[in-house]
Amino acid sequence: MNMNNEQKNTYVKKQILTALLDLLKEKPLSDISVSELTSKAEIGRVSFYRNYQNKEDILKEESDRLIKEWGKLYESNPESTPESLFPSLFDFYRDHREFYTILYNAGMSSIMMETIISTIQIMPEMPNLEAYMKSFWAYGIYGWMLEWIKRGMQEGGKELKILFSLTHQGNESSGNIT
Repeated sequence: MNMNNEQKNTYVKKQILTALLDLLKEKPLSDISVSELTSKAEIGRVSFYRNYQNKEDILKEESDRLIKEWGKLYESNPESTPESLFPSLFDFYRDHREFYTILYNAGMSSIMMETIISTIQIMPEMPNLEAYMKSFWAYGIYGWMLEWIKRGMQEGGKELKILFSLTHQGNESSGNIT
């Protein structure tokens, strides 16, 4: 098979990601050397450093790739509504549970947080209230994600939306500020 440079690079990145995820099932990221990673990926060290500065970059790139994939799916779905955003996101994470569970178990869930924050686009030039509201939603989604992953991702997106609305209604009826 004759591959062009882009195809070769895509292949190399896929090999590196697959090898890293396999290794993270066995040991912490700090115990994985670039040599071990490239050996398992069956690629050269030069290929690693051509694409990444460090091992964390691999996971960040995949997290960013996945959220962009979800965004495209959500936006291209004619049935998408603002009300379906939350369930759609959680269902997508559930569909990619292996990646997100590995991140969580490896103590790398901050990568999920960074991806959510960058997707919501909190900018310094925003009015304070807008930035605070976006921050509230970003960290709220992240908190729900962590707890949901920790509990085995049992519920689907629709079930989580119902739970969220019950929580919101419970706070309103008890007089709590939401």
